[in-house]
Amino acid sequence: MNGGTGPGAGAGNSSARLLKLFEAHRLTPTQRRIAHCLVRKADEAPFLSSVEVAELAGVSQPSVTRFAVALGFDGYPALRRHLREVAPAPDQAGASTYNAYQQAVHAEIENLRHLADLLADPGPVARAGALLAASRPLPVLGLRAAGAQARGFAYFAAKVHPDVRLLDEGGTMLADRIDAAVRAGASALLCFALPRHPREVADALRSAREAGLTVVTVADSAFAPVAAHSDLLLPAAVGTGLAFDTACAPMLLGRVLLESMCDDLPDAQARLEEFDAHAAARGVFLE
Repeated sequence: MNGGTGPGAGAGNSSARLLKLFEAHRLTPTQRRIAHCLVRKADEAPFLSSVEVAELAGVSQPSVTRFAVALGFDGYPALRRHLREVAPAPDQAGASTYNAYQQAVHAEIENLRHLADLLADPGPVARAGALLAASRPLPVLGLRAAGAQARGFAYFAAKVHPDVRLLDEGGTMLADRIDAAVRAGASALLCFALPRHPREVADALRSAREAGLTVVTVADSAFAPVAAHSDLLLPAAVGTGLAFDTACAPMLLGRVLLESMCDDLPDAQARLEEFDAHAAARGVFLE
């Protein structure tokens, strides 16, 4: 994992190191919630008490202690000492001068830096791209808040992939549409899963795997509720500084997946050129 050199790079690297520490252990849903909280607060985590961590994660203080023990530490103080080693204090210079809107933008920039750190290892994205390119048809699932990410991916993917099927509506028809994709020959499903996580997304992924599909998921955290129902999970954090979450990192990760998928579609460039020629002939776009 390569280190950044720009402002905020330390916080991004700290988040990546914490993520690696937590992913190496089998955690309960409550413990995953604590881990998710610490990763998102990597710059503050080394200085939080167990009570503060419990309040931030919405769990009990004993749960935080059990979490530390599950990671192999004697207790939370030992974990906090370790966090101080891997997640140094942030540079607070100028932070107090930012208004709430600027703080939200800077937080999203940190999410993108964290994503850049994770992409230092291109292996997972390359594997995902190959799986998606090989699936004919390719179902793309995203409900509620994640619907925009799924629609954006499906819109561009359809220009290079011969059969993309957008699944952005829940209800009883969702399972039917997944079954139809399987019958048509699908081998993989791409899911965008963002907070708050709808229960029917987890149900749909469970059904998809039972039907033999390989599930690739873009989620806000490696500890998201859908992780247990995914074969390959690619994390990209969302911003939480505004009334509604922001999802710049998941959107960018979706475009990275498109690029990776194109690498495994030998006729991708030809399809794009054909689309451009037809669009120009029909005057689709303003010059």
